[in-house]
Amino acid sequence: MAPPLDRVALISDIHGNLTAFEAVLDDLASRGITRVFNLGDTIGKGPRGAECVDLSREHCEVHVQGNWEATMCAPDRVPEGDPFDWWHDRLGESRRKWLWDLPFSHDFRMSGKHLRIFHASAMSVFHRVFCDHDEAEFRAMFANTEATGDGPEPNVVAYGDIHDPYLENDLGRTLLNVGSVGNCLGDPVPSYVILEGVYGAAEPGPFSVQFVRVPYDVEAELAVTHELAMPSAEYWEGELRTGVYRANQKAGLPAAYHRHRHCSALARSELPDIPPIY
Repeated sequence: MAPPLDRVALISDIHGNLTAFEAVLDDLASRGITRVFNLGDTIGKGPRGAECVDLSREHCEVHVQGNWEATMCAPDRVPEGDPFDWWHDRLGESRRKWLWDLPFSHDFRMSGKHLRIFHASAMSVFHRVFCDHDEAEFRAMFANTEATGDGPEPNVVAYGDIHDPYLENDLGRTLLNVGSVGNCLGDPVPSYVILEGVYGAAEPGPFSVQFVRVPYDVEAELAVTHELAMPSAEYWEGELRTGVYRANQKAGLPAAYHRHRHCSALARSELPDIPPIY
């Protein structure tokens, strides 16, 4: 008799959106899924990073570090008098230390597949790989690097960072982006992934990937945003309501534009006042 299949949920980029996070956790509970892995960027952009960190520590079995954790929580970070200080200060010292100490990546097996999760790429939490990557970028996502460490190379890689879910199979490998719980772009409805297979099994077996969208009360989250007087609230509001990245809002570009060029030369050269933060 075949062993029962296990389910692992992959979530990412909550970005302080507590209302969206609670909706996703409710959906997971309704499915009976208790094994949850968090791919980073639990904080920043949205108003309630501290609350999301506490909730994630309660519900998630695995955490890896995102670019916002690496930026906001560095022990030697010096306040710069900019909006980033607002998110930094609300976290508190103990949460910042916990986030700073998170691992870069996490490897595990499922139905004979070797899986690896990290936030952005195998190189760095700051090295961004979009869905229109080239073959060299695809291959590099499965490589062992100084950041990931040595060991067997994965044949399934899941990441977050770009807030844009997709799946690609090539060369006997699967690359997937889980999207974003709190700040999905293109389609702003929160996204996460369910993996189904035999957890920990080295032998081949059934394996599947399911993408899930979970609606939530956007207006309730925005009400809290304004009550707390969060910096850059107008751009956050635009992203949550429309799925249009903040730099593209300023440029009047359509939502679909973000899939390929939301950190393009156009955004960098024409919109220097709105940095490409994800």
